[in-house]
Amino acid sequence: MSSDPSYSLYGLTEEHQLLRKAVRELAEDKIAPRATEIDESAEYPWDVHEELKRADLLAIHVPEQYGGAGADRIAHSIVVEEVARVCAASSLIVAGNKLGTMGLILSGSEELKQRYLPLVASGEATFSYALSEREAGSDAAAMKTRAVRDGDTYVLNGSKMWITGAAVNTHFTVMAVTDPGRGAKGISAFVVHKDDPGLSVAPAEKKMGIKGSPTSEVYFDNVVIPADRIIGDEGTGFITALKTLDHTRSMIGAQAVGIAQGALDAAVAYVKERKQFGKAIAEFQGVQFMLADMAMKVEAARHLVYAANASAERGDPDLTFLSSASKTFASDTAMSVTTDAVQLFGGYGYTRDFPVERMMRDAKITQIYEGTNQVQRMVMARQLLK
Repeated sequence: MSSDPSYSLYGLTEEHQLLRKAVRELAEDKIAPRATEIDESAEYPWDVHEELKRADLLAIHVPEQYGGAGADRIAHSIVVEEVARVCAASSLIVAGNKLGTMGLILSGSEELKQRYLPLVASGEATFSYALSEREAGSDAAAMKTRAVRDGDTYVLNGSKMWITGAAVNTHFTVMAVTDPGRGAKGISAFVVHKDDPGLSVAPAEKKMGIKGSPTSEVYFDNVVIPADRIIGDEGTGFITALKTLDHTRSMIGAQAVGIAQGALDAAVAYVKERKQFGKAIAEFQGVQFMLADMAMKVEAARHLVYAANASAERGDPDLTFLSSASKTFASDTAMSVTTDAVQLFGGYGYTRDFPVERMMRDAKITQIYEGTNQVQRMVMARQLLK
């Protein structure tokens, strides 16, 4: 890791501030009133999907030459953060689409980008990221899904686990083994269509949180795809997968910041109104200290997320460290802040009458997906020691 402090510099522009204002207004008006119902029903919020699509927020990361807004990484993180502030599940509509398409943006051929990215930019196509398997989670290179070359096609067999949006998205970026004898260097990446014969999606998992975002296992039973749907060269898929995560782990950091900010906002409002011993509990120093610590952590996490996104924008060599650090710190912060918010609400915080228990459940996954925080600490240590 560089000792030069300039690596983490970033600046928020007037456009960033205007974007935050616009997304917050949309989130408060169209998404917040639905958040409890989305959680209770555990159904994908197509109405929210359409609102985000109408606002051109589904895929603002797609470059302008492919019909997208070409928004920078900080702008994208602001969108994720502001939606997550009211509904974490809805924020995955935006964050998951970037995860699913980032490999194509980073490593795809120009022909492949021209074929798919305009569809993503228009909202006609949405992508899921298919890396993990039942026996290949943290050790993703141990995957078993195979892609065998057969003339001008590849034949895919296997399965993928924990796939965000699998039931609702139209396309998948799939990592599969093309050369079993080469380990991670024998893995390749492909674009697979939801309607390719032989692809099927299992019923959604029953989860603790982010219930409105369907997470499913995906099966490939002799799925034949054209060979030109490979992303990059054969054997480069695992490198593409890691590069993708360098650019998207900070999006989970942004989601975590949003969840934490939502819980902090709810807690501040509540303690001003709740009275005990003849006065608002906000007047008690113990409560004030809790709020101060919560706010301090949220602000620190936010700045680390923005620094990581600015690093990605510049292509800095320290991106891997910063991306893991921002995801880890922000998600640990979200878990801590939402837990404290439940505590400040007292018995009410433990009920579903108030949003903080949902936020606490939603926060937990941010410590797990896109690499557990234990794995993130391994990543950071390796960057420090290499």
